[in-house]
Amino acid sequence: MATPNYSYEKRQKELAKKRKKEDKLKRKAEGKPDEPDDEGTGEESSEGQPAEPGTSAAVSAPPAA
Repeated sequence: MATPNYSYEKRQKELAKKRKKEDKLKRKAEGKPDEPDDEGTGEESSEGQPAEPGTSAAVSAPPAA
């Protein structure tokens, strides 16, 4: 049975990490935003529609005093 070549696997992981880092720096230099996380950005309302500024239900008129 052949033994695993751990040094080859490690080198491939290092190259992938280096490539990813270079791509990120390249995107940053171009001024493009990073890719969004899987969690979402929180900019959408609960119905799945994009939230519009000034239309939030949590915002109410200030109390008249």
